[in-house]
Amino acid sequence: MTLPSRVQLIDVGPRDGLQNEKTPVPAAVKVALVHRLQAAGLTEIEVTSFVSPKWVPQMADNAEVMAGIARQPGVRYSVLTPNLKGFEAAVPTRPDEIVVFGAASEAFSQKNINCSIAESIERFAPVVEAARAAGIEVRGAMSCTVGCPYEGDIAPERVGYLAGLMKQIGVQRVDVADTIGVGTPRQVQRAFEATLAHFDLDHVSGHFHDTYGQALSNTLSALQMGVWNFQSSVAGLGGCPYAKGATGNVATEDVVYLLRGMGIDTGIDLDALIDAGVFISEQLGRPTQSRVARALLARRAG
Repeated sequence: MTLPSRVQLIDVGPRDGLQNEKTPVPAAVKVALVHRLQAAGLTEIEVTSFVSPKWVPQMADNAEVMAGIARQPGVRYSVLTPNLKGFEAAVPTRPDEIVVFGAASEAFSQKNINCSIAESIERFAPVVEAARAAGIEVRGAMSCTVGCPYEGDIAPERVGYLAGLMKQIGVQRVDVADTIGVGTPRQVQRAFEATLAHFDLDHVSGHFHDTYGQALSNTLSALQMGVWNFQSSVAGLGGCPYAKGATGNVATEDVVYLLRGMGIDTGIDLDALIDAGVFISEQLGRPTQSRVARALLARRAG
């Protein structure tokens, strides 16, 4: 077993973490969060999504947020674009990467985006083509790769099927996501094994939710396979509106602490990251969901 010496983290807090907040978060707060994350050393940040404000009102200020960011060299700013209309709205804001999303579960695909898996790929194909033609990177988010709230366990073959379709339309890298946080290490490894039949290790990432407290264990299981790219959310923000009981993404602070303890470099300042998590948590009126942050803050106070 050879563990990676360095791990790249994508913080999805500004987009995936905030999208389901019922109270509007001001654009200035979202911009400030991005600034704090990049100041802490994050070099990949998922900023916002270009979706209909009817469905995701929290992201209606997408262009304002993108315009407000003081961009740093070497930082990749990504946005979610589920269709060609969203992509065309995103292009003037100069994203470095766009994200399309599909599900390994037919039922989840229907509930989430009102179409089958195959239909979703047909919808994404012109988006991917347009992005690649414009020199914009493309990432594919693969949700429900180990479990679905409607279908239960997801067979690795379904994950491989989705990964193959993503590859066919030109997606450059994919996320293996445990959207509802039910996965355990061996299940996660099987999902990665299916994905690695289509994408190499440099073009896959892990995206874990912590509903059943397995996110760090699943991160370790992916690390043991050589995976070196992961997504996480500052302060453990986020959830899934189509998965009852699903909690937030694994906290970036907790992942950084794990990696630091293993001698794996992330380039991230943990203290500055904790402060970023405290900032957004205070704005939302609740404590940070990062266990590491809570423990280290208690130590500071003591």
